[in-house]
Amino acid sequence: MPRQFPLEKTRNIGIMAHIDAGKTTTTERILFYTGRVHKIGEVHDGAATMDWMVQEQERGITITSAATTCLWRDHRINIIDTPGHVDFTVEVERSLRVLDGAVAVFCSVGGVEPQSETVWRQADKYGVPRIAYINKMDRVGADFFRGVSMIADRLGANPVPVQIPIGIEDTFRGLVDLVRNTAIIYVDDLGTRSEETAIPEDMLETVREYREKLLEAVAESDEELMVKYLEGEELTVEEIKAGIRKATIAVKMIPVLCGSSFKNKGVQPLLDAVVDYLPAPTDVPAVRGVDPETGNEDQRSSSDTEPFSALAFKIMADPYVGKLTFFRVYSGKLNSGSYVYNSTKGKRERIGRILQMHANHREEVSEVYTGDIAAAVGLKETTTGDTLCDEAHPIILESMQFPEPVISVAIEPKTKADQEKMGLALTKLSEEDPTFRVHTEAETGQTLISGMGELHLEIIVDRLLREFKVDANVGRPQVAYKETVRGTAKVEGKFVRQSGGRGQYGHVWLELEPLEPGQGYEFVNKIVGGVIPREYIPAVDAGIQEAMANGVLAGYPVIDVRIILYDGSYHEVDSSEMAFKIAGSIGFKAGAKKANPVLLEPVMKVEVVVPDEYMGDVIGDLNARRGRVEGMEPRSGAQVIRAHVPLAEMFGYATDLRSRTQGRGTYVMQFSHYDEVPRNIADEIITKRQGG
Repeated sequence: MPRQFPLEKTRNIGIMAHIDAGKTTTTERILFYTGRVHKIGEVHDGAATMDWMVQEQERGITITSAATTCLWRDHRINIIDTPGHVDFTVEVERSLRVLDGAVAVFCSVGGVEPQSETVWRQADKYGVPRIAYINKMDRVGADFFRGVSMIADRLGANPVPVQIPIGIEDTFRGLVDLVRNTAIIYVDDLGTRSEETAIPEDMLETVREYREKLLEAVAESDEELMVKYLEGEELTVEEIKAGIRKATIAVKMIPVLCGSSFKNKGVQPLLDAVVDYLPAPTDVPAVRGVDPETGNEDQRSSSDTEPFSALAFKIMADPYVGKLTFFRVYSGKLNSGSYVYNSTKGKRERIGRILQMHANHREEVSEVYTGDIAAAVGLKETTTGDTLCDEAHPIILESMQFPEPVISVAIEPKTKADQEKMGLALTKLSEEDPTFRVHTEAETGQTLISGMGELHLEIIVDRLLREFKVDANVGRPQVAYKETVRGTAKVEGKFVRQSGGRGQYGHVWLELEPLEPGQGYEFVNKIVGGVIPREYIPAVDAGIQEAMANGVLAGYPVIDVRIILYDGSYHEVDSSEMAFKIAGSIGFKAGAKKANPVLLEPVMKVEVVVPDEYMGDVIGDLNARRGRVEGMEPRSGAQVIRAHVPLAEMFGYATDLRSRTQGRGTYVMQFSHYDEVPRNIADEIITKRQGG
């Protein structure tokens, strides 16, 4: 099957936003106008096409990034829907990794919400070109220009309106296209009929001001245009579009559009902007990676003639075909039934069928090309973040970094039958989601599941019941505490058993010192002159890491520590890897006790939005929860309180806030950093853990 769309006519985009900015509705409308959906799905009805997991339809939030394909103006647009809820940062991270451009949707009333900031920073990290769409222009309190200034102030971006709204709130009826300098008025509610008319008299001054700003921004992107502009010549529509495109792809400018997706206004111009201003795979730099055999840097440019390379960015369990692996092709092409090399795992895999996904139905294809996003059936070993490539030309593409889980709950199956199914189900779910972990406590035999927040784990437990028919009891949420050291220590670790027959002998001297927060673990080998043979060094490292999994204070994992192995001794006959592993473990435990060990807890960044009259009460409550209030600012009739609060104090906060503010307060929180637990509280936690 030959390529249907040239590469330059392909767009891989994500739609990113805060929870209620109207992202799913916008995606729905895009699918409706591009002819993929015949009846518009409303989130209010729980019938939106992109939200196809039952939990999403009930909660009205998007959890899994379904990938869907649609066509507009002879271009193929692949849309990856990204969730806006903070517990699903991992989904946003992985979708940003595989797209070339994004549409950031903002609510015209709320403007830039805290979650928008998080997603925006993730997009900055990957250098993703963006266009902004200020939605819900028909809502009471809508303010397009405030939205634009918030994008500049809060996100530090350079927003340049390419449209401005005609009318506001319930009089919103169209928009002025600043590029073509015309007005578009919508005639009917389906938004399929619009008329181009002269710009309303009372808007001429505003339009002139904003068109001038647009032309200036365009001229700055290109020297030839700058000369023409300065000489007072009129720029053509084509030149303006080319200038906007160039500046957008270079992430020097964010074109801003407006509309009301719910009222079907502004969606087609948004699609035009995706085609006109966002990059094709050929416009973005070649994808970088390393050659697994030599370790040298390597890259693949977007071309069908290059060797095949792709990144698996999502795994999903499907009731009909089993495991689906979503992947993005960066170079070359791939036929169904062929073999690929998983360079991350060093395994050869066979691709069974290849499916291209619409939100909830799929179509089988025999071949995929550079720039395509598809799902493969039949990959057994591949997990999220793995590279798939041509066996003859291996490469490992930059993988994705996922945050550590911060909250755990104990989970117990209700019956023996549930017990067997639960293990299998939890394995499948952890394959799908790298921020979800499962482990069994050695002492108690309890199964603990860990994730990014209460909602994240609630949805996992919900899926166990619905998809896997596993009924389980869930314990109270537990905080993922960690331990670290604040001081240094030099210690000896010695394991000697020599009583007849073959003995055991391992002897090490270790130095422990603290690392900067977030640096994890570092092992430094300073052994000289062979006092410990080289083959035993990895065993010492392994022993230390094993001991670090259960710290010396309360058995929590130890982080941010450097261990220097600087001396030791060995025995010709009795030394073994096992003996040195145990010696490393003994040494670490002794050293950690001496090096001033402390308990760390996850601290969350919290933003609470409350009406003025409840502010004092809410701040008092945050202080009582050991919170540190960082600042406040007014936002459309309410106050936004920003604070850092330990996660341990935030359980059940939603209910508490509702009762304090009579249901009018809202909050979002996300993991910020680990911080030391105050002495008196740490002592309580330690006593409890030790069964005191």
